[in-house]
Amino acid sequence: MTRSSYPDVDIPELSVYDALFSGIAEADLDRVALVDGPSGDETSYRALIAQIDALAGSLAARGLAVGDRVGILCPNVPAFATVFHGVLRAGGTATTINSLYTADEIENQLRGAGASWLFTVSPLYDQAAEAAGRVGIDADHLVVIDGAAGHPSLRDLLFERAAPPEVSFDPATHLAVLPYSSGTTGRPKGVMLTHRNLVANIHQCRDVIPLQRDDRALAVLPFFHIYGMSVLLDYALLQRAALVTMPKFELAEFLRTVSEQRCTWVFIAPPIAVALAKHPLVDDYDLSGVEVIFSGAAPLDRELAKAVATRIGCEVRQGYGMTETSPVTHAIPIKGDIDLSSIGLAIPNTECRLVDPESGADIEVPSTGTSAPGELLIRGPQVMSGYLDDEEATARTIEPDGWLHTGDIATVTAEGVYAIVDRLKELIKYKGYQVAPAVLEAVLLSHPDVVDAAVVGVPDDDAQEVPKAFVVRRAGAGADGSPSDASSELDEEAVIAWVAERVAPHEKVRLVEFIDAIPKSTSGKILRKDLRSRVGRHALT
Repeated sequence: MTRSSYPDVDIPELSVYDALFSGIAEADLDRVALVDGPSGDETSYRALIAQIDALAGSLAARGLAVGDRVGILCPNVPAFATVFHGVLRAGGTATTINSLYTADEIENQLRGAGASWLFTVSPLYDQAAEAAGRVGIDADHLVVIDGAAGHPSLRDLLFERAAPPEVSFDPATHLAVLPYSSGTTGRPKGVMLTHRNLVANIHQCRDVIPLQRDDRALAVLPFFHIYGMSVLLDYALLQRAALVTMPKFELAEFLRTVSEQRCTWVFIAPPIAVALAKHPLVDDYDLSGVEVIFSGAAPLDRELAKAVATRIGCEVRQGYGMTETSPVTHAIPIKGDIDLSSIGLAIPNTECRLVDPESGADIEVPSTGTSAPGELLIRGPQVMSGYLDDEEATARTIEPDGWLHTGDIATVTAEGVYAIVDRLKELIKYKGYQVAPAVLEAVLLSHPDVVDAAVVGVPDDDAQEVPKAFVVRRAGAGADGSPSDASSELDEEAVIAWVAERVAPHEKVRLVEFIDAIPKSTSGKILRKDLRSRVGRHALT
């Protein structure tokens, strides 16, 4: 076991709202809190706090009670901050939803979280309204932020000017957010993160991610994802930095925004690093204001990190974490010479163990060199309280003494530098998004000509992970229904199209291989390692 080499930090026993805003200095109130990247419109800390208070008051006046669940289906726009923190300020629990989700997927999350409200925007209205109707959210509780006939808008709620409610709850136990994660295996589950979890993690980051009040941080990574929610939205506000929002990633717009807004910190996932290293368009923009590019959500390759650092002329670092850890547990310090392909050092107040996945024995930290690999376990104040309504999954993930199983295989050096070298868990990280194999396998198995299927992550040309399906076809039925042998049946394009019609874009299967049988253990568990060892092909575009 190792404890962070950083000294512990004090974690205030406060709600997220109070931790961020209750002690704000008068001099900071008129500083810029949020910048809308496309338009350049700015929101001050004073205006943001007033909007959060007004929304909390309106929600309480309309019946939102402490503990009520509120869905947020919204891209990265400044209003997201108002809605998210307004819900928390009123004592509600926010369940943030992937903006790419289909109506079915939105419905599943709303139903699973027990949400009685939903905030969205007009471009996402159709799927939001369909899902809301299915779970019984009425028109008055479906708030269309930018306005839609028959529904309240954010402006409507703010202009009611209701006083913020007096709410009382224990930050250590009251749920602030319910993001959904597949964890180490299976279908997405509601991750129960308390106010203390979120407050702890942003304070733990202060010594490791030195974002300052004069910095401008780019927020292209989605706020619905724990990385964008905690490391960008909450942490930037805690540090009194300015957060520049982008609703989606388009390279030219990304480069224009970074250049014109003079962003000093740019938070990315590895696929953006590929573009920064290789795309000729980068040379057309002045990125000299960038001081740090910080990557997360998926592993960043050492050579790719160096290529970006050389081309942009900045520091490139990466961190590590999980939705279940609010999310940060490790990061590479800005100063110092630490291997860029590692995940760096454990952050303050964090304990780590490496455990042999076969024997369960602890792997000792070596006196010199690098340890043997083992599963990484984490313990600290950022660790979730469990999975919503799933005691079995919680028990598999968190041990009785608080150790959380990450499902990742890591090594540690004598200096306390950790590196992820493999993965026990099944979760696929496609461009930083979580893709649950179980979800895709269920979709594949719904096809009448698919007898069995398994999905694993495989590397593409840029060493990023893409979902690959292994499919066993039904023998004896060709495309026209006539008898045929297996070789003439369902083809790759048809499988890809079938899945694409039923899932969000980031969840699409990118590769298909037809095989005679899915390798499984005697207990029926898919042997994904055997599938990954097969020779793959390049991903389809």
